[in-house]
Amino acid sequence: MLLYCIIDVETTGNGLKGNRVTEISIFKFDGQNIVDEFTSLVNPQCPIPNFITGLTGIDDETVRNAPTFHQIAQQIFEMTKDCVFVAHAVNFDYGVIKEEFRRMGIDFIRKKLCTVRLSRKLVPGLQSYSLGKLCSEVGIPITDRHRARGDAKATVILFKQLLQKPEAGSVIKTFLNSRSQEATLPPNLDRKVIDTIPHQPGIYYFLDQSNNIIYVGKAKNLKKRVLGHFYDKSEHEIKLCREVSHIDFELSGSELVALLMESAAIQKHYPKFNRAQKRKFKRYGIVSYESREGIQHLGFAPLKQLPKTLIVLNSITECRLFLEDVCQQFKLCPRYCQLTPLHNTAPYLCQATCSNTCTYLKNKVDYNHKVIQAITHIRNLQENIVIKEAGRNSNENAVVMIKNGKYLGYGFVPNTIEINSEEDLASFITTQKDTHAIHQIIHSYLRKNRLSLA
Repeated sequence: MLLYCIIDVETTGNGLKGNRVTEISIFKFDGQNIVDEFTSLVNPQCPIPNFITGLTGIDDETVRNAPTFHQIAQQIFEMTKDCVFVAHAVNFDYGVIKEEFRRMGIDFIRKKLCTVRLSRKLVPGLQSYSLGKLCSEVGIPITDRHRARGDAKATVILFKQLLQKPEAGSVIKTFLNSRSQEATLPPNLDRKVIDTIPHQPGIYYFLDQSNNIIYVGKAKNLKKRVLGHFYDKSEHEIKLCREVSHIDFELSGSELVALLMESAAIQKHYPKFNRAQKRKFKRYGIVSYESREGIQHLGFAPLKQLPKTLIVLNSITECRLFLEDVCQQFKLCPRYCQLTPLHNTAPYLCQATCSNTCTYLKNKVDYNHKVIQAITHIRNLQENIVIKEAGRNSNENAVVMIKNGKYLGYGFVPNTIEINSEEDLASFITTQKDTHAIHQIIHSYLRKNRLSLA
């Protein structure tokens, strides 16, 4: 006979790693009756935020004389031993308690059962499966809402009702099967959605209950990557998964196109859980100019300050590395490439590149000729390229189009179509912005595949 421990915790709400228990309630349940109960306030040994006090009524004074988690840990460990850990949105309560034990150097491992997922399966079609709305829908009274004992007791009644459903036994058996993945899936996500996701490259969208896009990701294997979110127990992933109610996806055919699609989608939808690519980056340009002494210089500056550039790069570091390579290749002076101060007489890079001739620079014509060769080389890096990748199926190819060093977009071209000109190809291209993130993706791909913009 299975024994269940139905648990609810109240916490300080300071993120998973800093989230400390302020109250815990456990009901041991044999499927028919409550056979044991444990409820206690807990001193978190840290301040309780005002918004948490407003929600639960628990403040610093309330828990001042309460035991610490360490003092009641043995009782919790023994009471839950050999029981199924049951909670409403179980991964939250389980994660908090597991983290409390981890701080003590103890592994806390129990089988888990989520009453949100169980309710979605056994009582389908409801608008909301939050504990308050669900209990109201099925006629379960809740006293002391947002207190551990009140919520845990309501969950016991709910769980007892769910156990009386004809298919409850088989559903719970499936959920507890270690291969079912049910314990890891977000509480509000229908398992059928996961079954529709293919093992192919593309991008995926996580949506909340209001159908807002809250996260966009890319993958070479969509299903594997999506499931990876649910196995990840980092604070960011747990918060994300608690809000996921639906998943959409688009196939890309290749990892490169998936990266480009993902970047465009993030810029368009600005999802709340995407941390990368949302910050605005300052881009830089390499320029050439002639000084009053008649010497040709190379340098770099923020793109906004430049009317015309030789090439656009993503950071000061990238500019310096680029110019160092140019200096080495064309025997230029780092003083006239913005790599060292003009007044600096230390050998530094000069000996390796221009052999110190720049110290005197007796022949400006010869030096300027070398700079012009370098400028021609840089401009040659800015020609046109069409990258061909695998399509979404065997009947098409994906193409990425770059013109004059600028990313224009991507598209999918049927194998039956003959492309004879740039205009023919352009009709299949979905126009996209050439952003900082896109610039990095394209140049990373070209470097990895040893291609130039040609």
